[in-house]
Amino acid sequence: MRIKSYFAAAVEDAMAQARQELGPEAMLVNSRKAPPEARHLGEYEVVFAAEDAPVPAEGAAAPIQPPSGNGANRLAMDVASLKNELEGMRRALVRSAFAPARWSGVSPTASDAYAALAAQEVLPSLAREIVEAAEARVSAACSMLPRGAQSADKANWRQALVEEVRSRFTVEPSLGRGESPPRVAALVGPSGSGKTTTLVKLAVQYGLASRRPVLLLSVDTFRIAAAAQLRSFAAILGVGFEVLETVGALAQAIGKNRSKDLILIDTPGFGPADMEADCGLAQFLTSRSDIDTQLVLSSSMKAADLTRMVDRFEIFRPQRLLFTRLDETESLGPVFNEAARTGKPLSFFANGQRIPEDLEAVTWDLLVERLLGAPASQSASVA
Repeated sequence: MRIKSYFAAAVEDAMAQARQELGPEAMLVNSRKAPPEARHLGEYEVVFAAEDAPVPAEGAAAPIQPPSGNGANRLAMDVASLKNELEGMRRALVRSAFAPARWSGVSPTASDAYAALAAQEVLPSLAREIVEAAEARVSAACSMLPRGAQSADKANWRQALVEEVRSRFTVEPSLGRGESPPRVAALVGPSGSGKTTTLVKLAVQYGLASRRPVLLLSVDTFRIAAAAQLRSFAAILGVGFEVLETVGALAQAIGKNRSKDLILIDTPGFGPADMEADCGLAQFLTSRSDIDTQLVLSSSMKAADLTRMVDRFEIFRPQRLLFTRLDETESLGPVFNEAARTGKPLSFFANGQRIPEDLEAVTWDLLVERLLGAPASQSASVA
């Protein structure tokens, strides 16, 4: 049997290479992000296995015979056995790739859980903490059972793992800091994070869809195109819109529009130099207890960059984290890392450019399933 790794910028490209070289009968063993030492070969690695082709005698053609009834049964058994061997090999490869050094004595299920979290780019220390807590939870539950019934099946283990993951982040898919109108929310974040498009989606889903009067305010005077874009959206939606050049004008606009149910504030994309030069907006937003400031970030950012960005925008003291571009990443570990690290609730996920469809409220199940995968029973029902 031949086992070979293929590297490419996308999993589909690597699979195409493998199929072309090994043939359509080749079996996928594993797929993952390429390790750092092999990242120059491609972003993703897929491992395929294929049977070695038999070498016929010189000058002789290999006869082709249809299998008999017993032969067909034997073939099916061999294929099933091979699949089991490959699955065991895949699990071993994953465990060896992601298992932390000097961590022995854990069950294969715990090792697989750690590998799943690590593959999603959850911080190693956090992944280990979650897995160890889940294993302790399962062990405690088993100790309460009568002797002879003390077995931790996969369903119990997954439930413990889900509960440990859920306990490390919170969700608050809402706008504003109170129930009484107006509910005021400001979106802050770096350039290109999708603040303006997300603001329009929020205006439609949480304003117009509920027949609530909406006002859009922009203090982004750095980019003329941004204000023009938002003005066009406001005209299409039939809602109020104002461009404001100072925080004093922003305070006046909020004060005179108390009759609105929802006021959404678009802000410029601040870089490090911008925040050092002009922190007036940050001072204004942090001084207002009625304004819900949400930090908008791209989920496709690298984990280290995401952490730096969250810390940089702490000057605005955002109450919630809102992530965009979920359609551009397969790993939500960095999102989970920041929610767990900062303790800030997750509010909304934007997963595309369509307005207003590509926006959803964050739920615990939504993030847990993206991190751990859907349960087997749910996957079967979907199939």
